[in-house]
Amino acid sequence: MEHYGPVEAYYYDYYSTGTPGDLDFYVEEARKAGSPVLELGCGTGRILLPVAQAGIEVTGVDLSPAMLAVARKKLADLDDADQKRVTLVEGDMRDFSLEQQFSLIFIPYRAFMHVMTVPDQKRALACIHKHLADQGRLIFNIFDPRLDILAAHATPLGAALKFVQEFIHPDTGRRITVWDTRQYDQGTQTLQQYFIFEELDDNDRVVEKSYAPLTLRYSFRFEIHNLLELCGFHIEALYGSFDRQPFRPGGEQIWVARKA
Repeated sequence: MEHYGPVEAYYYDYYSTGTPGDLDFYVEEARKAGSPVLELGCGTGRILLPVAQAGIEVTGVDLSPAMLAVARKKLADLDDADQKRVTLVEGDMRDFSLEQQFSLIFIPYRAFMHVMTVPDQKRALACIHKHLADQGRLIFNIFDPRLDILAAHATPLGAALKFVQEFIHPDTGRRITVWDTRQYDQGTQTLQQYFIFEELDDNDRVVEKSYAPLTLRYSFRFEIHNLLELCGFHIEALYGSFDRQPFRPGGEQIWVARKA
């Protein structure tokens, strides 16, 4: 299970802004659950910190020291009352021990896809189950694989470099262009993605270039359904979007499951 390094962490909030509606959805679910809640794969705190600002005690676990460093810097800018609601822990969602239970555990923005094997998925879900209070809920989202995209990216041409977006460097004020390549391996159900960040001067010349690899494991709907039930969860809902619309193939899998 890989984690984000300094380059990805530094730029993360600028090129990875979430899925439409996810922030409001997770904050609402945290409010409904009440304190304390746990976020796994909390990253730079994009969702964790608004949960704390909503008055909820929240613990965030992440494997990346670089991402947690960004989260701590952002946390320091909050009011004292909000800061006291937050606990940040460097840890692995497959094997963590917090010596408390939570009313809600959530894994936003497809972070569960960093768990690369079925045995490790089971380990993570067993650990989550142990940390949930009676009738506590697990909520997470992943993308639903689209067969046309899998097929298109399975060939060498599918791994061609593509422009993703651009943003302004937070320190230098220069433009950063983001490019990526993607290769899907249908045998292992993995996505191998490679990001390239180029910093441009006023004449559009590259003055700095950074690289960041990313590997994810994608899962199909009934694969996750069976995995959750096998690991001691009762499935309450599967949504296809963060406004709670029904699941649709090729969209989002948003799972809501209760500890059985």
